[in-house]
Amino acid sequence: MAAVSEIAAARRIVIKVGSALLVGEDGAADSAWLAAFAQDVAALRARGQQVLIVSSGAGALGRRRLGLRRRGLSLAEKQAAAAAGQSALMRAWEAALEPHGAICAQVLLTREDTETRRRWLNARATLEALLALGVTPVINENDTVVTEEIRVGDNDRLSARVAQLVSAEVLVLLSDIDGLYTADPRADPTATHIPRVSQLTPQIEAMAGGANAQADVGTGGMATKIEAARIASEAGCATIITLGSRSRPLAALEAGALSTVIEPATTPKAAYKAWIAGALAPAGTLVVDAGAAGALKRGKSLLAAGLTAVEGVFEKGACVRIVDLDGQEIGRGLVRYEAGHAQRICGLKSGAVEPALGYTAGPVIHADDLALAPPSVAA
Repeated sequence: MAAVSEIAAARRIVIKVGSALLVGEDGAADSAWLAAFAQDVAALRARGQQVLIVSSGAGALGRRRLGLRRRGLSLAEKQAAAAAGQSALMRAWEAALEPHGAICAQVLLTREDTETRRRWLNARATLEALLALGVTPVINENDTVVTEEIRVGDNDRLSARVAQLVSAEVLVLLSDIDGLYTADPRADPTATHIPRVSQLTPQIEAMAGGANAQADVGTGGMATKIEAARIASEAGCATIITLGSRSRPLAALEAGALSTVIEPATTPKAAYKAWIAGALAPAGTLVVDAGAAGALKRGKSLLAAGLTAVEGVFEKGACVRIVDLDGQEIGRGLVRYEAGHAQRICGLKSGAVEPALGYTAGPVIHADDLALAPPSVAA
């Protein structure tokens, strides 16, 4: 089954573009490739699909600007190159996308932004706001401040974390090879292309870590792409690995070009709800009245009006238990107010929240951030 079906059905697509595609042999941005790729982005946007780009290239462009051509740069020199190159990288993306009426925005993330709950929520809120405004986020790791110990490591992994962050349906990893093979096709003419992977088994991982280990340039390789695909799969996102060096690689995909599709293990919504329900330790408890309990079970958000008590000390973005007046757990969710503020708005109608706090963050827990308890627990 061709990758075209995954792309056509996706509401939200994350595309990873590596340095080797974006930066030419002269060390400058490859404007011809970018212009062609921007046509692909414009075509997706014209169909109403949202696109996020995870882009490498700042370090390479910065080296050229600063004249740092030698090998073995110190960490401080690498960070200086990334700082100098990031503006050049964004100019290149703006020049490519603006002729199509697409506004792009720079988003720099660190590992903590994808792993620390409060920062994760803030990063997600920013990206959601940009997408709602019709903006195309161009995302990179914040190499100017991170050290080796706290880096995501490479943009394959970062792109998978971004896909998880925004509940994308498809992650496209543009590579210098058109997918996964049973062996390195450049060394073994009998190597067989694998068009679709339904499950990431040890055998698949062995192919990526062995024969395909040198099938990529830059900091990653096929092994890191498979690792990224595992992260994406567990988040409900399909991964497509395909050749990126051709002009308009996404159009080529939809025309039937070779690729490897790695299927998701679940759906984005189910994965997110499972994460809330099982991966996060509750930091407190919210007690709700009978009306709110019924509304939550029907898929509604928790409003301050239905809140009767707040137990525990927690920050905005914490995972909390929601129980009814009898103490039965209804579900767990990510709360939008810290404990003291949640206590102050208990029982208030929505219009009274801002006068009471000086701000409003909407419902106490949005339905999207709520995982209902299974019937055996909620009964």
